[in-house]
Amino acid sequence: MGATGLSDLPLEPAPPEEPPEQGVVVLGRFQPVHKGHALMIQAADIWRTENASGKGLIIAIGSSNQPPSIRNPWSSEERSAMLRAWLDSSGIEATIVAIPDIEDPPKWVEHAEKYHGGAGSIFTTDVGTAELYESSGWPVIMGELEHRDSYEGWRVRATAQMMSTVYDEDAVRSVMGASVPEEVVSHMLEEGLLGRLAFMGEGGEPVG
Repeated sequence: MGATGLSDLPLEPAPPEEPPEQGVVVLGRFQPVHKGHALMIQAADIWRTENASGKGLIIAIGSSNQPPSIRNPWSSEERSAMLRAWLDSSGIEATIVAIPDIEDPPKWVEHAEKYHGGAGSIFTTDVGTAELYESSGWPVIMGELEHRDSYEGWRVRATAQMMSTVYDEDAVRSVMGASVPEEVVSHMLEEGLLGRLAFMGEGGEPVG
């Protein structure tokens, strides 16, 4: 969420005039939407239904202002469309917001609240995120990490890059389908979202 060396990046999008009402927030980069994200969102929605049914589910997409790279190959609009394709098939209702990165992690929550609304609850599997929100007075619900090794963002992107020059759609669906929901794979194929990875550099990258 917060990162270094971002002072030259514009804050895009600008905060909405009226952020969503307090809700249950799920935060991620969703580069791309994978099955680990799907499990987390499903768990968050179950928790919301059982414990905060009067509040909505808010999915916050981070890094909306990052330039294209192998770590950030898809725009926030493209990631929102991936999420919507999966949400529609899952029957989960959610508000989706995009949040630009800043270079000051201690101020992240104050910054993010302008986009996803004030202190409701945050559902996360990330300890760092939990600590930031808890220190800002947010109730934090820690979800369980499931199949973490398979669903790390960089691993999913590496697989997507490997398949970016494969023109056998069935093969792409078979390989990508191991870690990415079927609806998201279909959306990526329909919108031609894989091909660009063939032209992006490789290299070690942190989990995302």
